[in-house]
Amino acid sequence: MEQLYSQLDAVYDEIVEIRRYLHQNPELSFKEEKTAAYIADYHRKLGHEVRTNVGGNGVLAYLKGEKPGPTVALRADFDALPIQEQTDVSFKSANDGVMHACGHDGHTATLLGLAKVLNGMTSDIEGTIVFLHQHAEELPPGGAISMIEDGCLQGIDVIFGTHLQAQMPLGEIGYRTGALQAAPDRFDIKIQGEGGHGAYPHDTKDSIVIGGQLINNLQQIISRGVDPLDSAVVSICNFEAKNPYNVIADSAELTGTVRTFKEKTRNFIEKEIEKVVQGTCQVSGADYEYTYTHGYPTLVNYKEETEFVAEVVNDVPGIESVNETPPIMGGEDFSYYLQHVKGTFFFTGAKNPEWEKAYPHHHPKFDIDERALLHAAKALGKATLQYMKEYANQSFNEVIK
Repeated sequence: MEQLYSQLDAVYDEIVEIRRYLHQNPELSFKEEKTAAYIADYHRKLGHEVRTNVGGNGVLAYLKGEKPGPTVALRADFDALPIQEQTDVSFKSANDGVMHACGHDGHTATLLGLAKVLNGMTSDIEGTIVFLHQHAEELPPGGAISMIEDGCLQGIDVIFGTHLQAQMPLGEIGYRTGALQAAPDRFDIKIQGEGGHGAYPHDTKDSIVIGGQLINNLQQIISRGVDPLDSAVVSICNFEAKNPYNVIADSAELTGTVRTFKEKTRNFIEKEIEKVVQGTCQVSGADYEYTYTHGYPTLVNYKEETEFVAEVVNDVPGIESVNETPPIMGGEDFSYYLQHVKGTFFFTGAKNPEWEKAYPHHHPKFDIDERALLHAAKALGKATLQYMKEYANQSFNEVIK
């Protein structure tokens, strides 16, 4: 592995340069045409077989080793978010209202740098590596499901992925067997009351008051309807009923999210929300509209592959600790891949120890310690080569059984 590590050290500056270029030129989910073209062009220059427009803007690149073995997929996402950047870095976003505020620029730079190094190590590669560059992770239905439908997992034995974590200490790897990330769903509620003059509330059905009651009532679904040992979240994230200062709103709209790990809990909350909405509106004589939209499934890591990665990354240079991480309520459409092939998804710490504050993902001041790019590349590279070595003499059916 020393060659892998030393060669990654040698291309570190290029990895950082790629990350900064992508950070400065972000594109929103399902609109990442220029980013996809950049990725495809990079792989073509390396001589890789490239497939573009996979399930939309997805890109696949193939690197075949000189020895037979399993096919390992490495995934990186590359879409940005509709956020106005507020950092003062020299490479801040040049696209107004669009920002890489979740580390996807780093994921892509990591994978491209790793691809360049592995391209020069074909004699050590026992099998095939598929560099799976995914569009639209941030916006359901996401890019993973359409890429799968377009055959991106064909022939793949195992898939690995990592996510840079801005609030996890630099040098730390976080892994977890089983459920790692929650299923992120959305709901939309419209309350239809009767507006009127603010001086005569008795002549109205005040949609704002009804909405306020609804927000409180919905919290009882979790506190009194879900087992305290089961993790679930119901959050109202938008409440809109804009009107002049003296006019009671005719209608109000609420949008929120539900996060769960168990399908039974997910289905229960979906039904309970409508019961609460119906009851709250009925008491006040208002009508309602309710829509519930399922997001990505729960991300469930495979035991064998997770334990394998946790073990092999222990001696990766720069990795100071490898810890089992608690599950988080954030969603991730890597979960779709794991419904079809074995694999694991882990976290790579990217918090600069000298920063007074590390801003969370999706924050306008989000940033990462770029040394984490090297840690992620080395961890993915080590896991890939070691997996190929251990499973080189097994058939596809033996690998996935």
